[in-house]
Amino acid sequence: MCGLAGFFRHSTESDRARHSSWLETMGQAINHRGPDASSVFLDDQVAITHRRLSILDLTEAGTQPMSSASGRYVIAFNGEIYNYREIRGELEQAGLTFRTQTDTEVLLELYERLGIRCLERLNGMFAFAIWDRRTEELFLARDRLGKKPLYYYQSGQEFAFASEIKALLKLPFVHCEPRPDAIKDFFAYQYIPDPKTIYRNVHKLAPGHWLKTDGKQTQIGQYWDLSFADPSTSSPDELQAGLYNLIDDAVRLRMISDVPLGAFLSGGVDSSAVVGLMAGHSNQPVTTCAIGFDSKRFDEVAWAKKVAELFKTNHHEFTVRENVPGSLTDISRYFDEPFADPSFVPTFFVSQLARQQVTVALAGDGGDENFAGYSKYYTDSIENRLRNLFPGVLRRGLFPSLAQLAGGINSNVTRKANSLLSTLAMEADRGFYTTNCFFRTSLWNDLVQGEFKRETDGYDPADITCQHYRNADTDDHLAKILYTDIKTYLPGDILVKVDRMSMANSLETRAPLLDYRVVEYAANIPSALKLNGGEKKYILKKAFEKMLPEDVLYRRKMGFSVPLAQWLRNELFNLADGMFQDDEGGLAQCFDMKKVRGIWENHQRGRDENTQELWSMVAFELWWRSYQS
Repeated sequence: MCGLAGFFRHSTESDRARHSSWLETMGQAINHRGPDASSVFLDDQVAITHRRLSILDLTEAGTQPMSSASGRYVIAFNGEIYNYREIRGELEQAGLTFRTQTDTEVLLELYERLGIRCLERLNGMFAFAIWDRRTEELFLARDRLGKKPLYYYQSGQEFAFASEIKALLKLPFVHCEPRPDAIKDFFAYQYIPDPKTIYRNVHKLAPGHWLKTDGKQTQIGQYWDLSFADPSTSSPDELQAGLYNLIDDAVRLRMISDVPLGAFLSGGVDSSAVVGLMAGHSNQPVTTCAIGFDSKRFDEVAWAKKVAELFKTNHHEFTVRENVPGSLTDISRYFDEPFADPSFVPTFFVSQLARQQVTVALAGDGGDENFAGYSKYYTDSIENRLRNLFPGVLRRGLFPSLAQLAGGINSNVTRKANSLLSTLAMEADRGFYTTNCFFRTSLWNDLVQGEFKRETDGYDPADITCQHYRNADTDDHLAKILYTDIKTYLPGDILVKVDRMSMANSLETRAPLLDYRVVEYAANIPSALKLNGGEKKYILKKAFEKMLPEDVLYRRKMGFSVPLAQWLRNELFNLADGMFQDDEGGLAQCFDMKKVRGIWENHQRGRDENTQELWSMVAFELWWRSYQS
């Protein structure tokens, strides 16, 4: 894994030294992504830097930016192309001679021959920039699902790009002010969905998209989308066998490495399946790493140990106990934006643990989005069945009044009734958003104030969910919400978390369940074989019944969770209390801090109904203090 950055120069030779300095500063900002080697490329139009984490061909021949054999193209590449050997063989048969053993060179030469169409041939995770010295155009592209990040800044005649926002912020011409609607998105989702960022004029290149620019005019196109339009008519047994074989091949491809390789192991279905398949492809014990907490409710290390013993892995464990506040402040800076998925804490520590043993780690990410593994999908199925029992006119006319009545009574039962009735009054897409929103609308309206309130009053973050829901090419409700999560939650939360926390430790992570072939295969599996009654990930579990024990397959899902309420009352109390007492910080730009303090005091008395909102405020203030104060 690597980091890349660059910008258009639009200047004279006399500026070369100054621009070289800018480039060096950008590279230093992302040095953690690639500490093994660095280099730069400058010509009259563009400046590019690259930081390398050596995985394939560890010699200096793999250093980037790399020029094509013809000299026309220059590439800076972050990621892995898993089928590069196959493509290389085809290019060699066509008469090409390669200078290195890298996938970077294969990608570069493939682009020279196919242009944009090369993206259709790639199986991998990637973000790259290719400079065409003849046409003086820059080409950027990002993998289908967004496993590797790519940001760009565009304002007037200025254009820059980077693997992380922090590199863009080093450029003197980059002026970034917070974007109010993105702040509202953050509190609703706990992350900022693509293609927005927290800053005006800084954008994410969306997954499955490419960008071409001469620094002035920019064109963006989509080369891949996920289709649910053609459900398979194969038997469940046939689908299970096909799924198993495809995942096995995805694991095999991801075990190609010239450096030590291991896996994250939680003891859940996804990571256990990956580890089991790795064991089948390895002559040596697989190195596995697990993370735990003092709180038994959130601790999965016993399950991880069980699976490790089953496959005779070289297993390592770490328990998060001390210095959570200090770690939280340091770790959160890697995101460059507000980010409030609390599982970034254990993800950082398991990455740190893994990096002590290996340079590459396989993980089980993607199983929940592909096969309906989250509890929210089951909850949504119940809500949607109830919604369909009542005519729309009745739901929209009566239920909001009943919800308001229930909301006027302060008890757990009436709060749940208020939430359910409010959701049932909505259409399915908006109901899914509302049930899974992390900041209740009523609380938001009570807290938001001032100029920020005026700037965001007409904006609804639900529109993002609803638009993706409508874009899905199917009428199947579960398929539509899986599509929505694959377009939003997966790239905006899960993959950001894994990329930043692993790269903070100079560790490459690979996700076999996000091989695009697996994702497309899963999309064609009927929804009834994913969420089967109350059984989540039904067909994935059936596919691995011969490999994994029943108690591993069918135990209750815990997820990569942390004891948030406990942390806010104990380990994080001083940090959070200082934030909530501050009337000059970032939160005070958005909310009535007197009311925020009232919610905080109630939390300290044992009321946990606003834990998520309080945690999101802490995450926002951490970003503000690092990047805005």
